[in-house]
Amino acid sequence: MPESRRRKKSAYTPPPQKKSDSDTPASRVPVKLDGARWIAPVMVALFIIGLLWIVIWYIAPDNPLMGPLAGWNVAIGFVFIAGGFILATKWR
Repeated sequence: MPESRRRKKSAYTPPPQKKSDSDTPASRVPVKLDGARWIAPVMVALFIIGLLWIVIWYIAPDNPLMGPLAGWNVAIGFVFIAGGFILATKWR
């Protein structure tokens, strides 16, 4: 089988760097990558509230707060947990 011709590539030479006062490390401003400080505690709280809501409903399904909601208690717990996951995507 015939081989294709190889192309000649010129050697890479980096462009010359310009010396200017604006490139000094002291004049650069750091970029703030932090998210809001309230995200992590609220995220953890939503995870815990959702988990506790489901566990308490399974332990005591006839309590006055959760009894009338019946099977919706699992959905409510998962909504809290989903809210925690949504905040987890915002956390840095």
